[in-house]
Amino acid sequence: MSPGDKLPPQRLLADAWVLPGYSNPAYREAERRGLTEARVGSGTRVRGSQADEPEFHHLSRAGADSIDLSLSIPMPNPIRAEQLAFCLQQIASQPEITRQSLAYQPEQGNRSQREILAEWMTLHELPVEASELIITEGGQHADYLAMQALIRPGEAVASAALTYPGMIAVARQLGLKHLPVPTDHQGILPDALERLCQQQKIRLLYVMPEYNNPTGEHMSQARREAIVQIARRHDLLILEDGVQYVIAAQRGIPFYRLAPERSLYIFSVSKIIEGGLRFGALRAPSNLIPRLSAALRAQCWSVPGLMGAIACQWLSSGNADTLIDWQWAEVSKRQAILKKELQHYETEAHAYGFHAWLKLPEPWRAVDFVAEAARRGVTLIASDPFCVGSHPAPQAVRICVTPPADTAVFETGIQRLATLLQEGPSHAAPLV
Repeated sequence: MSPGDKLPPQRLLADAWVLPGYSNPAYREAERRGLTEARVGSGTRVRGSQADEPEFHHLSRAGADSIDLSLSIPMPNPIRAEQLAFCLQQIASQPEITRQSLAYQPEQGNRSQREILAEWMTLHELPVEASELIITEGGQHADYLAMQALIRPGEAVASAALTYPGMIAVARQLGLKHLPVPTDHQGILPDALERLCQQQKIRLLYVMPEYNNPTGEHMSQARREAIVQIARRHDLLILEDGVQYVIAAQRGIPFYRLAPERSLYIFSVSKIIEGGLRFGALRAPSNLIPRLSAALRAQCWSVPGLMGAIACQWLSSGNADTLIDWQWAEVSKRQAILKKELQHYETEAHAYGFHAWLKLPEPWRAVDFVAEAARRGVTLIASDPFCVGSHPAPQAVRICVTPPADTAVFETGIQRLATLLQEGPSHAAPLV
């Protein structure tokens, strides 16, 4: 069979084999191994190879002359190099901190670093205790750690139908059944989640309530509380991705404060300091800490202490706050530029978000729009890498506002996209 082919219903296969009890375990095992994908209402289909699936890279594939609007990364600023030098000097001047950072670390992470991080998060209205945190090598590691430790191969996890490609990759790598949940402008629809939970046993729900990546949806307080009720009713774990950091004034109440007994929260410095620092944390209920610590120990023994020392020095010195304030001001300006230039088109974005979601007008197709934008010197990402399972890819693109160092260059890129939208696909160069 070829990728995408539909398998016969289990009942028919069992009748053909005259073995009624064998088809169901065989189908489950094929899905567990990632060979097939089952969807309620549409049956079981053969999956393609990973090479056939949409690619998503954490590094830019933009050409040297292209305006890169493809990746959600911190806004370039030379002040980062200056602040890093200061942090290294401070660490080097304190022999005990240097010694501790070079030694093997506890699985849960250096206690003093967890205390510094907990103090900083609490100050920024994300109250946590040091004992609740496990230090990780960034947000992606926390995502993988949580699902590897708490979900068994073949079990089901759920998320918005359009979600972060890193989460999709983790679920695929671990052999988990990843189910899409329909959304509206406030994110995951509670009624749809309830129906899904009634149909299948779901172990974990992955959420990005502040602004979903890629669609920019923000969950209201009522929506969060409705999801918590469903999670308690069906015994769901909630994995909240807070990597797309938002300032406190623009942030809702995190799930781990609404349902602390079943919620995990991912924090990372990737969007507020720099992605290459690879430092983050996973907040978890106390009863899950031993399992998570054991999984981290099996993966890498512990997270490098030096990275934690640098990140904690950056946070405790106040330099990170200076950088954050500057960055949010610039991001807000760029979102305003995007809104103005694309005012005649349907976009969804958070005022302090790193990206916007553009729904393309008819008759544009996302793949053609991305290709034509590239010809005009603008690099974008279409919707395919964000689709969970066989969820149909909408005709939309994600536009990231932070990669260009110069705001004028960013504005030029948005103006090129506005011109392309105005001209329509009839003016696009033919594909050869």
